[in-house]
Amino acid sequence: MSKLHLVFGGRVADPQGVEFVDPHNLDVVGIFPDYKSAETAWRSAAQRTVDDATMKYVVVHLHRLLQPDS
Repeated sequence: MSKLHLVFGGRVADPQGVEFVDPHNLDVVGIFPDYKSAETAWRSAAQRTVDDATMKYVVVHLHRLLQPDS
């Protein structure tokens, strides 16, 4: 199984957390086949909003959600 990664972001209630204020308006950057390409996409998206402390982008390891025991 490939190790899929999802990159998305949006406005958060607290810059130190991951509670998204408006989940209906998340910016879904994409799904990537490996961590390296997901990290590159994450860095690019995060850099665009670097001056806005309430915007946060994250990488989610989809393969861990699909197969939690592995």
